[in-house]
Amino acid sequence: MTKPLYALGVQELNAAYASRELSPVEVTRAVNERIAACEPQLRATWLFRPEAALELARASEARWRAGTPRGTLDGVPVTIKENLATEGDPMPLGTAAYELVPVTYDSPPAARLKADGTVMVAKTTMPDLGMLSSGLSSFHDLSRNPWDTSRTPGGSSAGAGAAAAAGYGPLHVGTDIGGSLRLPASWCGIFTLKPSFGRIPLSSPYMGRCAGPMTRTVADAALMMASVAQPDDRDYSELPPPVIDWNAFEVDPSFLKGKRVALHMDAGCGLPLDPQIAQAVRDAAKRIEAAGAHVEEIPAFMTPQMLQGMDHFWRMRSCLDMQAMSAEQRAKILPYIREWAESAAGFSGAHVFDGYSQFVATRAATVAATKAYDFVISPVSPNMPAPAGHASPTNDPMRPLEHIGFTVPYNMSEQPAASVNCGYSTEGLPIGLQVAGRRFDDLGVLQFSRAFEQIRDAQKLWPEPI
Repeated sequence: MTKPLYALGVQELNAAYASRELSPVEVTRAVNERIAACEPQLRATWLFRPEAALELARASEARWRAGTPRGTLDGVPVTIKENLATEGDPMPLGTAAYELVPVTYDSPPAARLKADGTVMVAKTTMPDLGMLSSGLSSFHDLSRNPWDTSRTPGGSSAGAGAAAAAGYGPLHVGTDIGGSLRLPASWCGIFTLKPSFGRIPLSSPYMGRCAGPMTRTVADAALMMASVAQPDDRDYSELPPPVIDWNAFEVDPSFLKGKRVALHMDAGCGLPLDPQIAQAVRDAAKRIEAAGAHVEEIPAFMTPQMLQGMDHFWRMRSCLDMQAMSAEQRAKILPYIREWAESAAGFSGAHVFDGYSQFVATRAATVAATKAYDFVISPVSPNMPAPAGHASPTNDPMRPLEHIGFTVPYNMSEQPAASVNCGYSTEGLPIGLQVAGRRFDDLGVLQFSRAFEQIRDAQKLWPEPI
């Protein structure tokens, strides 16, 4: 193998295990060593347990030797975001406010990955209550971006984004309610798919919330989807069992020919678009058009009122959560989060109802603006990654969501949306292209992204944050 063992993808590992060229134990040991080497800089993991991972790898090795692997993912290293329950492990949700009480069940994504024989090497970090686009936490050490450790990896899937970019194995699971998969994917230069709402069941479903794969390639994400996009009756919002051949992600650039593609460059709210991001996305659009797609620019469909309404509703939700805590617990939450949530204490019922109504307005506007197109391409974020210690790009709790105008619409409309790297800034930082599809067309978004992988510029080498 010319690549380091920790950098091998699922298909490469599966072939090497089948031929006995490699063992899951060798690969897990390499991933453990990679994590140990990078963690002093990145702080992307929690519950990193090398020996427990090796025990899982030995069990996988025995299955491969007996000719009874559980499938494509058997023996493949994986990390799981801290807010996705794993039996026997505490789930602090990124904050020091909660007691470390082991949970008694596996979340659906964790249960599926365990059943398929993956090797869980660690949980990954998140900010307090998952409410920041950064790796800042009152419980975890500050997570950093492998491309530039002075920058944030994004969030709330902070550790997962950093882990994927740094080579902590091929598979990582994160979650997203307004951009928490796609923002760190963009800022860390990896691939992610926020699937259609309900595609990956959750044990605690919530409006707009999705789990999804965070990987270096579309291929690895598609193969993870084959595992985690399976029914689980704990999720009242789950979609019917999918009749999807996830292996059909593999297409060539001719897939783009004739596709109707909207180019969305104005979020209609939030921070101004960084010129370097605008240029990278427009260059990507030109490549997609040259491959035979019909590309048409569309106007903004989000408004500041929509963004503010969602923000204020989420503030009230968190305010009520904090009011249920003791004063001692509340004091342990990041001051930024406390100030943000407590600002809702004086909101009237009418104000909160108007905030809730903006979720519906956002959904209606997103569907209306995109229904004439097969796919929509846009920036993921209007800004490059902020300093690592900032809670959000503005670092202002009264303007906390100014960077999610491109991502949050697809959480509310329940449409699948991906981030795939499309270029780099003059400082060498990655820039993500968002690819959104029609609701339920998760496979189409993977196929579009795979076609784009083949026509984009050559990618920089992955970072070495050691």
